[in-house]
Amino acid sequence: MTAPNLQHLVDQARTYEPIRVAVVDAAQRVLIETLREAHNLGFVEPRLVGEPKAVAAVCQSIGWNVKRDWLVSAPTDGAMAAKAVELVRKGEADVVMKGHIHTDALMHALLDNHRGLRVPGRRVSHLFVVELRSYPKVLGITDAAINIAPDLNAKAQILQNAIDFFHLLGVDQPKVAVLSAVETVNPAIASTLDAACLTLMARRGQITGAIVDGPLALDNAISRQAAEEKGISSPVAGDTDILLVPDLVSGNILAKDLEYLAGAVIAGIALGMAAPVVLTSRSDPPPARLASLALAALMHHRMAKALSAPKPSDPTLHCAPQPEHACCPMPA
Repeated sequence: MTAPNLQHLVDQARTYEPIRVAVVDAAQRVLIETLREAHNLGFVEPRLVGEPKAVAAVCQSIGWNVKRDWLVSAPTDGAMAAKAVELVRKGEADVVMKGHIHTDALMHALLDNHRGLRVPGRRVSHLFVVELRSYPKVLGITDAAINIAPDLNAKAQILQNAIDFFHLLGVDQPKVAVLSAVETVNPAIASTLDAACLTLMARRGQITGAIVDGPLALDNAISRQAAEEKGISSPVAGDTDILLVPDLVSGNILAKDLEYLAGAVIAGIALGMAAPVVLTSRSDPPPARLASLALAALMHHRMAKALSAPKPSDPTLHCAPQPEHACCPMPA
């Protein structure tokens, strides 16, 4: 099963009980408007972390009478981020959502070794889920917001995070294109070597649950015709679910290019932590924020179901701990 668009995912999220969302630095009009819509749709119950008077004033400005116990007081960016994480750790919230706070302040709290949401042995990564008028289904892009210049081992972990998330969306065997500038292995282009290794790792069971092919240039990944004209025989070309980018810079440019020049709607979520984290840009429009909340809702409910299922044998992929300096606090 594939999701044709982000609205399809919102509709799925509405079939579950509301998630409790701890919103960090919630005093932003577009953010409050999105939360009101998600609440009216029945799949979100907010916890608005920040300066209560400022948050309440924004809510009143749009005519939304919020419950007093939805307002959670915290005076500074660091305190807001820490409080949201604390709510999740105490079981008083299910999801963390980035508000008007800078990403670096939020990530510092999320990745705190003692009071954060880091899971031992798991790499934290980011996934964009993109809806394009020119593509028949949603498209994942990873990692364009957290890991700066991942090596081969890091890319394997980032890729497995994205694959596992697409399983939660109902895509049993997502097709992954490992991107580079060219579709042939070139020792002078390190990303082609990584792509070839990741493809082989998937074939030998070190990366599981997906069909992986690379290196592929972007045109070959999304267009079967382009691949055929270049003589490329690929099970992924023209039917890609996930694009694994070489590094943060190329991924971020690709995502923003699609958003601002191709009219894409882009939802964003951080993976690999103990709870879903909605990691959007402060400039994102309401549809992107709403879709991101839907991703978090599906992840929360379906991850709980997956964890209660019988456990498979241990994966063969070695997962090194994620050092904090390997994460990029993108100022968004």
